[in-house]
Amino acid sequence: MKVIVVENYAEVSAEAFKVMHELVASKPNAVLGLATGSSPIGLYENMIKDHKENGTSYAECQSFNLDEYVGIDRNHEQSYYTFMHENLFNGIDIKEENVHLPYGNTKEDCEAYERSMDNVTVDIQVLGIGSNGHIGFNEPGTSFDEETHIVTLKEGTRKDNARFFENDINKVPTHAITMGIATIMKAKKILLVATGANKADAVSAMVDGPVSVDCPASVLQNHPDVVVIVDKAAASKLK
Repeated sequence: MKVIVVENYAEVSAEAFKVMHELVASKPNAVLGLATGSSPIGLYENMIKDHKENGTSYAECQSFNLDEYVGIDRNHEQSYYTFMHENLFNGIDIKEENVHLPYGNTKEDCEAYERSMDNVTVDIQVLGIGSNGHIGFNEPGTSFDEETHIVTLKEGTRKDNARFFENDINKVPTHAITMGIATIMKAKKILLVATGANKADAVSAMVDGPVSVDCPASVLQNHPDVVVIVDKAAASKLK
């Protein structure tokens, strides 16, 4: 696990973009595993800026997203489908038919999404980390063997996300469909970004703690190629 500590969010985003750009420049048909949330927005802004200014193309790329809420329409303003289009897809030349996001609320929906990745290998999986150590929506206690599945969101996670729902936890969905930890671990490379003092405990547990389902992100210690990019605040409890 390579840990890069920089000053602030802008530098985290710039460093993450270097990793992403190196891949896409060397492999134009790269398969991108993408994440939502506030952490990767700066990365996506850099990808759009570079595409517009330097012509880096994503026309041959495919993307597979980590997760989506259950129970809200794809076109809801807070759906991850909407988020990805507003924050990345509409600003680059990726083809709509090459964009994949999980959707649905049944075991069959989960199996269908898992099958859609049968014939590809994700070249780079972008991750954030929850304040409780979750990756995707794999909450503490999730088996490392889990593939795409439906999860009941912990109250803390719903509280963290209430800021996107008019600060009203009652508007935050109670369930999500997410890639499982086993699915995430299939990616060739993992790129995890985190900022802020509220992530410091989770980052410390991920990097320095035991590999345990108590901190789902700690499983990344077992992956052969992980780059963690954090600001000083998120890195403040690292050994």
